[in-house]
Amino acid sequence: MSSQTVFRFPSGDGIDSLQTFIEPIPIIDKNEILIKVRSIALNYRDVAIATSTYPLPVKDQVIPCSDMAGEVTQVGDLVTRFSVGDSVLAPINPAFLYGPLKDEYASDSFGGPKDGMLREYIALQAHAVIKLPKSSHNFADWAAVVCTGSTVWNAFYGNTALKPGDTVLLLGTGGVSLTALIFAKAAGATTIITSSSDKKLEYVKSKFGADYTINYKTHPNWAAEVQRITNGHGVNHILEINGAATIEQSLGSVARGGVVSVIGWSQAPEKMPDVAMLSLRKGCAIRGVQGGSKQQLEESVRFMGNRELLSTVEKTFGFEKGDIIAALKYVASGEHIGKVCISLK
Repeated sequence: MSSQTVFRFPSGDGIDSLQTFIEPIPIIDKNEILIKVRSIALNYRDVAIATSTYPLPVKDQVIPCSDMAGEVTQVGDLVTRFSVGDSVLAPINPAFLYGPLKDEYASDSFGGPKDGMLREYIALQAHAVIKLPKSSHNFADWAAVVCTGSTVWNAFYGNTALKPGDTVLLLGTGGVSLTALIFAKAAGATTIITSSSDKKLEYVKSKFGADYTINYKTHPNWAAEVQRITNGHGVNHILEINGAATIEQSLGSVARGGVVSVIGWSQAPEKMPDVAMLSLRKGCAIRGVQGGSKQQLEESVRFMGNRELLSTVEKTFGFEKGDIIAALKYVASGEHIGKVCISLK
C-alpha cells in the first residue's frame, strides 16, 4: 500500500469543512521512522483552528490535530533506538526537546503552523519520538497524554515544583485539568476542582478522587470558597485554563509564593484587573505555559506508566469523516469530561 487517508481543513469555515484526501505514504530518510497512527486525541485548539478563532498562525490547508500514539512500521538505516512494532508517541512540537520554548522553533507545532496527525501514517525524526513503556494503557490512553501530560508536567515542575502536601486548584473538567488531578493526587497533593455541573463534579470525585469540588455557578465568587476550604492559606498551584476571564479570581485563590500557570485563553473582560498589583501582594508567579518539551512529556509518560495511573479518555470515535466531525462537535459543545479520541484500526 503506497497511499493513505488524510484529513485537512481547506479553510477555517467551520468543523463541517473537513475534507478527505488520498495522499502518498511518506518515504523515510536514514534518520526517520515511519509510524502507523493508532489513536489521535482532540484538543479545543483543533476546534478553534477549524472555526478560525485560534489566536496563533495556522498553515493553509492544514492537517489538524497534534496528539498521536502509534506503532513503528519502518526504521531508517541509521536509527538504532527503535524497532518495527514499538509503541510510540511524539511531542506536540518536535523541535521543543528541553528547556524553555525558544523563538526559533515556536512555530513548529503539529496541527497548526505545520501539518498534524489526522492521517494514517507519519514520518518523524527518530530523536523526537518517545518509546512507550510497558503498561496496561492502550493507544488512546497514551494519545490523550501528549498535550495534557507535557503541559501539566511543565506547570507542576517547570518552575516551583509541586510537593507532597501542596494544594492544587484546577479549573474545569477538561483533559488538562483531569490529567493534573490524577498527577497531583499521585504526587501527594490535595486537589480542588471547579465546574458549573454538579454531575461532572460528582463524577470526577468518585472516579478520580478529587478532594474538594466547587460549582462556580453556585459559588460565583469561587475564590472565597477556595480560601474557606484552605483555611485562608490559598492554593500552591493553579492551572488557569481560561486566561483573562478568570485571572482575578485565580489571583484571589493563590497562596503567598504560589504559582498560577496560564494555559488557556478567553475573551478579556471589559475591565481587566490590576494583575501586577494582585500578584505583587501575593508574591506569586504568573507563568505562561505553552505545552511542554519532549523531556517533560517523557517524564510524564514514565510517571503515568510506572504508576499505572488512570486514563482521562471519556469517549472514542472512528476514523471516518462523519465520525471525526461528530467528535470535534462534541469537544466544541463542552459536554465532555476529559479527553475525546479518534481510533484507527
